[in-house]
Amino acid sequence: MTKKLGMFMKNKSFLMLIIGLLPLVMVLGNSMLIPILPVMEEELNISAVEVGFLLSVFSIVAAIVIPVVGFLSDRYGRKKIVLISLIFVMIGSIITIVAGKGVSDPFRWIVIGRVLQGIGAGGTAPLAMALVGDLFSGQERSKNLGALEVFNGIGKVFSPFIGALAALIFWYSAFYVYFIISLLAFIGIYFSVNSVVQEKYNESLSSYGRMLVSVLKKEGNWIFPLSFLASAGLFILFGLLVYLSFEIERIFAVDGIFKGSVFTIPLGALTAVSYWTGKQIGEDHSYMKKLLLIGSAIVLGALVFLVFSPTFSSLIFGVTMIGMGVGFTLPCINTLITSSVGGKERGLIVSLYGMIRFLGVAFGPIFFAVWMVEVVDMFVKAAFLFLFMSIWVITALKMNINLFARKEIKRG
Repeated sequence: MTKKLGMFMKNKSFLMLIIGLLPLVMVLGNSMLIPILPVMEEELNISAVEVGFLLSVFSIVAAIVIPVVGFLSDRYGRKKIVLISLIFVMIGSIITIVAGKGVSDPFRWIVIGRVLQGIGAGGTAPLAMALVGDLFSGQERSKNLGALEVFNGIGKVFSPFIGALAALIFWYSAFYVYFIISLLAFIGIYFSVNSVVQEKYNESLSSYGRMLVSVLKKEGNWIFPLSFLASAGLFILFGLLVYLSFEIERIFAVDGIFKGSVFTIPLGALTAVSYWTGKQIGEDHSYMKKLLLIGSAIVLGALVFLVFSPTFSSLIFGVTMIGMGVGFTLPCINTLITSSVGGKERGLIVSLYGMIRFLGVAFGPIFFAVWMVEVVDMFVKAAFLFLFMSIWVITALKMNINLFARKEIKRG
């Protein structure tokens, strides 16, 4: 019986299910709170910008930690660092639960808990991508990287329901759920991910820094544009979800299932398109570039539409289209970055990419909480930001038109 259970836990499908919990942990850390932001504002007696900060502090800390986690995972092994990261998430969750129950200055204690959660989250989704890069190759790798985006999307789809429904009991009960999911991920990773073939590197931190500079000089002209395009897409998507949460509260003054269901429309579009894209792209870099351009065009078109039609129904449609556009771009960027570098460089580049990408998630809520005072101006700023990033990527792709093909040939 024990042997059969062990074999089941080494099954590739089950392994991907367990690894998929890691991006789920990162996503739940913010998406679960989006529907209850107005409730948190009222319960904690804080401003909308401070509420946005509770989302952003988690993401900012995670973004800062990601490169350090990449270095540590290269040196000590990905599994060990993932488990330590999940412990940080669970400790942070306990602190936020206690703060929600009632302490003096609960906002300060929740910020402390969110910082610890962010430290832990920095070692979840990015290392999940590195694990898939270590475990799989070729079309199987692109398929499973697409699957990670599906887990990411599933978390985004269901976490608003979880947060909204939890708020019907007490607003901080969402942190109980976060603790339980993190514990399940810890148990799953501990027992199943113990056969990862990973070459470990024992360079010093200074050597690691020199390697980073060397890699960026060689690869930075395409890594940075792709990474910042992904970051901009998530910046806009998460920022608009925060705006949408306050708009639902302002217009309908409701919580629970209705409020949670509204968020499933754009996030469901993101999930479905990410899944389709991950299955379709394979190793075809030319196709990835086409889908990148299509996704970028959809995001820009949706933002321009919202500039001229900033109504609530238009907002739902526009954010849904943005979710679709981001769904086209993220799996392509993930695959281009993870498959175009290998060995020692992969953990380094994936960590850098994860940091830049997550900074978009971090700053979106803060910027849009400030920008939403002038709604039309908010959409204009977002459109110009994404337009700049898209032009940067198009220029980079033209300059490096044969880069990825050469790398594939060299590795083959």
